[in-house]
Amino acid sequence: MIIGQTNKLSAGITDNLVAVLEEAIVFLELAPNERLTEEEVAERYGVSRSPVRDAMRSLEREGLVLREARKGIWVTPMSLRDFDEIYRCRIALEAIAAEQAARSTNAKLKQQLWLVLEEMKRAREAGDARRFFAHDVRGSELIYEIADDQTLRRLLKGLEKQALRYRYHLYRRNQSVVDLSLDDTARIFEAITEGDADKSFKLQRDLIHRIWHETRDEIRSEFGEGRP
Repeated sequence: MIIGQTNKLSAGITDNLVAVLEEAIVFLELAPNERLTEEEVAERYGVSRSPVRDAMRSLEREGLVLREARKGIWVTPMSLRDFDEIYRCRIALEAIAAEQAARSTNAKLKQQLWLVLEEMKRAREAGDARRFFAHDVRGSELIYEIADDQTLRRLLKGLEKQALRYRYHLYRRNQSVVDLSLDDTARIFEAITEGDADKSFKLQRDLIHRIWHETRDEIRSEFGEGRP
């Protein structure tokens, strides 16, 4: 019984630490390529090294940190090549999610999209990129929930954490991306609530494709081309 309670407590600490580190990486508080050591992380967050090791393994599976024998652990780099790979996949998957959401008959969940949109508008008016990003991500998660496709959700989850860093970076640095995202998201939400699957697919595909291609030079300038 004591052992079981200890394991449960350890798991809780690890989960909390993973969430804290994920947030720090997504919001670029832990910079791309930044070296991490178990000792420093344990000291910074006031935990033992055991949950730190577990947290690092979880972050490695999500593609947020890299580990190499005898070289240590560091935050996964950001680069144009990585950006291209992620967005090339996002275009197809996010478009399918919007299409499937439009086909859904869950009107109650669909109405929640408008609440998210209002929060996005308020965040843009306040010039709060971090809050805009949070509500935009909530909108994506709601679309996945409405689509109710577990296989699709698993595929998106594989990209999700890595993609979030680029989304936040662009919202933080480029107001035109915020404006474009808000305007087109309103159209996507409308198509989904009206049940127009073809239009939802096209609008979502075109939005991500446009953001991808209009910001490639910015990503290249900021983070470089990436691995050869």
